[in-house]
Amino acid sequence: MAGISLIDSLFQSSLDVVIKSLRLCPPGAEPTLIAKSLEEIRREIKSTDPQTKSVALEKLAYFHSLHGIDMSWAAFHSVELSSAASHSHKRIACLSAALSFNPSTTDVILLLTHQLRKDLSSSNVHDVSLALSTLSSICNPDLSRDLTPELFTLLGSSRFFVRKKAIAVVLRVFEQYPDAVRVCFKRVVENLESTDMGILSAVVGLFCELSAKDPRSYLPLAPEFYKILVDCRNNWVLIKILKIFTRLAPVEPRLGKKVVEPICEHLLRTGAKSLAYECVRAIVTSFDDCDSAMKLAVEKLREFLFDDDPNLKFLALQALAIAAEKHMWVVIENQEMVVRAMNDEDINIKLEALRLVMSMVSEDNVMQICTVLIGHARKSDPYFCNEIVGFILQTCSRNFYEVIFDFDWYLSFLGEMARLPHCEKGGDIATQLVDIGMRVKDARNELVRVARDLVIDPALLGNPLIHGVLGACAWISGEYIKFSKNPFELMEALLQPRTNFFPPAVRSVYIQSAFKVLASCLHSYIELSGNAVPQHSELSESVSNLNLQDDSVRASSEISYDSETDNEKTFIPDVQAASGFSRGCNMTKDSILGLLNFVEVNLRPLAASDEVEVQERASNVLGVVELVKPRLTDDQSNETQDRKTFEIIELISDLFSEELGPVSLNAQERVWLPDGLVLKKDLNDLEEICGDINFPLPTSFSLVPPRILEKDIASSSISENQSMEASEYVSESTSLLAKHRKRYGLYYLHSDDKETGPEEYPPAEEPRDKNATEEADDFVKLAEQSLVVKKLPNKVKARPVVVKLDEGEKSDIGTEKLKASSDLLSGAVQEVLLGNVASTSSSKSKSSASAGKEHRHHGKHKKHQTSGKDTQVDGKNRKKRESQRHKHKPQQGTEGEPTIGAQSSPTIPDLLL
Repeated sequence: MAGISLIDSLFQSSLDVVIKSLRLCPPGAEPTLIAKSLEEIRREIKSTDPQTKSVALEKLAYFHSLHGIDMSWAAFHSVELSSAASHSHKRIACLSAALSFNPSTTDVILLLTHQLRKDLSSSNVHDVSLALSTLSSICNPDLSRDLTPELFTLLGSSRFFVRKKAIAVVLRVFEQYPDAVRVCFKRVVENLESTDMGILSAVVGLFCELSAKDPRSYLPLAPEFYKILVDCRNNWVLIKILKIFTRLAPVEPRLGKKVVEPICEHLLRTGAKSLAYECVRAIVTSFDDCDSAMKLAVEKLREFLFDDDPNLKFLALQALAIAAEKHMWVVIENQEMVVRAMNDEDINIKLEALRLVMSMVSEDNVMQICTVLIGHARKSDPYFCNEIVGFILQTCSRNFYEVIFDFDWYLSFLGEMARLPHCEKGGDIATQLVDIGMRVKDARNELVRVARDLVIDPALLGNPLIHGVLGACAWISGEYIKFSKNPFELMEALLQPRTNFFPPAVRSVYIQSAFKVLASCLHSYIELSGNAVPQHSELSESVSNLNLQDDSVRASSEISYDSETDNEKTFIPDVQAASGFSRGCNMTKDSILGLLNFVEVNLRPLAASDEVEVQERASNVLGVVELVKPRLTDDQSNETQDRKTFEIIELISDLFSEELGPVSLNAQERVWLPDGLVLKKDLNDLEEICGDINFPLPTSFSLVPPRILEKDIASSSISENQSMEASEYVSESTSLLAKHRKRYGLYYLHSDDKETGPEEYPPAEEPRDKNATEEADDFVKLAEQSLVVKKLPNKVKARPVVVKLDEGEKSDIGTEKLKASSDLLSGAVQEVLLGNVASTSSSKSKSSASAGKEHRHHGKHKKHQTSGKDTQVDGKNRKKRESQRHKHKPQQGTEGEPTIGAQSSPTIPDLLL
């Protein structure tokens, strides 16, 4: 295609014209205008005129930045324009290169090497600065290797502006090409002694970034950093120096005794809040062994807590959280301000204060602190309320509930948290309820009681946030049915009509729990009626390998029945102190028949459910009902069939009575992978196999076979029949709900002249309004009494045993500290800084070897002929060499390239003496 003509160049639209046209274009016409402009750019960018090419590149860079237009196709044109003589054209070329070049994928990036080398060696300061900026954006290993000599020259430039930019670019070059350290590191260290504050700030910032990866490699530079800490008065330079010393102190513990004094002097002298906070943070993080420094830092933090600036208050709370890991007295002294911060308007301050309060939790005060916090959660906004609940759950479950002594209290507390109106931590609460049930056997009696109170409360059914908690409670009620005192009441709660509003996963758990309760009741009736199955029956022997044991302990109690709503009989057992539900002599055939009828009425509609889990579990329960009910209603039943039925019931009961324990987190890792089995991360290969098959995407699964219904009169009649069946089902559910409301009127909220329909849930109780200042004062008073660590009297009751599966099991996935790896960059830095010591030792070994040869030539008698004058001279030379080595001048270490052993570690003897 021919290049752009002279006429087109004269009438080329500038960037200002393009921007104005985009702003004035009508809505919807912008894509068309952009496409038209791109066509013009593609034609203009091929021009040989630098001005035309630069304007085209400028417009393309604008579209790339604001509209995301791809400009990788113009990479060569950027390289071509970078050689222009005009600085304005060169600037546009470098800008487009920085925006569009990818250091790893752009092929033409190497064509810029010669031009960048030429610009870095230019006498024009602006061209040098532009080349350095471009190099920092598109730097790759090849560019870094080729341009390292020019960068080394610029690090010693007499123009401070150029030298400062070169120091900033060194960080990217070191990352891409670690061997550049051997060339440039000497000049970089020399700039630590610069009197220009811009250069000093740049080089200190460079070492601040480098020390974040491997602090040990930069320990020999501690004397230079210490000199800057003492002499410098620039706040930003001092802040970066403090960050460096905070990282070096854990590597060299002796460093703290030397550095803590100037840090305290800066803390007392400065009026800048930023520098004062950085001094405090350095003390509480790395220099907390000094008591006087810690006291000074705590006093400064107290000033920050009383400050009106929310930023300072937030930073002070963060520093207290760091100090609380080793010095809890710091938080105790400021507990009043910490507690008051929980009523602050800023949510970040409230969360930091909450984190500090939870850090004080111990076995002695966990009950008091949690009680105060849950009372504060009821008066807080929903977000902060859930944060409080989350922190409580996380703290109490840490390390297998190590701070929990009274599990009965904690289980009741979990039930109380589940009843909060805005609680969104239902999944965590449900997990802990089930986990405690499997791990702590002594707490199962209280666990079943808490689960029963939640399951039978109709006011909780309308809160979708705790459906997971109700599902866990239903599972607990069925799994540990032997601890239940009233299985019939539990069965009514599990099968009440309002459970149909639950998600399918929760409904299936409810039905399965009802199955367990029914099996346990039938098993108890069989034993009480004298129809117990012999231990060596044919059916029991066929499943003897399952090793199912029924270790449930049941206590006898009487059952009385009185129904006012219908002719069927429901049974209310006499609540006794013994754990175990009723097995009294009043559990007659009529009582079991009433229970079977109740189950059949409530589960029969669910047998045709569209949800596969609900349908399958309901069908299983109905199958047992249909198996047992004829045996009880038929007076002339077959004794052999009755015995067979009783054997099946007893086997089902034994199956459900088998205890389920916790599963180790490492269990899957112990399963050997079979030979020939390839486990892939995803199933993308199925697209190649089943690419031509269009699978339907139903919203639910169904076991009913699909039927193709034509759109005719038959389809309308079917829909009418279905609607009639649905209305009958709703009316039946409404009648059952009325019976349930009459029976359990205690658990329904009063409507106050407002009738609550069958589809409406009882409203949740809202907290009462109160003055914010009075609430804060009351909360502070309660918290002051609870946060003080008091030693409780000796507990009579021992702490229950918490089951732990193996030593490798962890309660949570902790974050391990990253170890400093000796990568290429760190190895190069250590080689440069420690090269002087290594070369000196190697020269000494060579001299000693040659001296040994000389001794062997001249004999042993010359060993003792050294004069006193020679001894003095050698002593002076040794001191001189040591003083020179203690200065740590890097220029002495770059002449050779000695090998540093893996065990060598940097030392700073002159600073520590």
